[in-house]
Amino acid sequence: MSRMTSVIVTGSTRGIGYGLADALLSLGCAVTVSGRNQKDVDQAAANLSRNHKPGNILGIACDVTRFEQVQTLWDATKTRTGRVDIWINNAGLSHPTASLWEQTPEVLRQVIETNVIGAVYGSAVAVQGMLRQGFGSIYNMEGMGSDGRRVRGVTLYGTTKYALAYLTDALVEETKGTAIIVGAIRPGMVITDLLTKPLEGRPEAWERARPIFNILAERVETVTPWLARQILANKKPGVRIRWLTPQKMIGKFLFAPFRKRDLFN
Repeated sequence: MSRMTSVIVTGSTRGIGYGLADALLSLGCAVTVSGRNQKDVDQAAANLSRNHKPGNILGIACDVTRFEQVQTLWDATKTRTGRVDIWINNAGLSHPTASLWEQTPEVLRQVIETNVIGAVYGSAVAVQGMLRQGFGSIYNMEGMGSDGRRVRGVTLYGTTKYALAYLTDALVEETKGTAIIVGAIRPGMVITDLLTKPLEGRPEAWERARPIFNILAERVETVTPWLARQILANKKPGVRIRWLTPQKMIGKFLFAPFRKRDLFN
């Protein structure tokens, strides 16, 4: 097992994180699945064990806003697999679609702490560990806002993802001259709770958004196997692994009248 590629994916009990864990296991990796709640971690690990070798799966509860828990996540994986080849800062929260001043103080704090502080803690722990072992790759899960686009109602979320883009670029500079690879993942629009939950209880907003989702979005199981292959193949720092490129986006709109997709049935 020590010869396998060892990967840690934060926030991997559901959504894109779970999809990445599943895809990486299919490609022969040893994967550490993590999330805040131990029950969710155990369930995710059990589900993954149905299709993959249980010995290749390690489940550890980790609140990424607690530095000591992030360090434990690294230490436990290193003890189990002998090394950590890839660390993916995936844990993230969305929020109700509303203006910044309409968000509650608790939502403001939770989103910033999880999306930004969690990635900063993860990066700090991973870089320290990878410098000691002499190699490794770190990827930040960027998203809407990372490229500077601004959308009404998601100012908070977009701000955190813009911060991750800066974190990625800055870490590329700070790790120059080492054997550490820092990059980012931009999965595009993927049908997960992160995308749809902010629209719960808002039927008019949902009806406006649904046609766009059906044109641009993809299911987790479509996107994550491709992302996993790109992550394992990449050997260059500063690479952003993008699923939904501008060219793909144009093509999706051009062919939309002929495809008639419904991702929600």
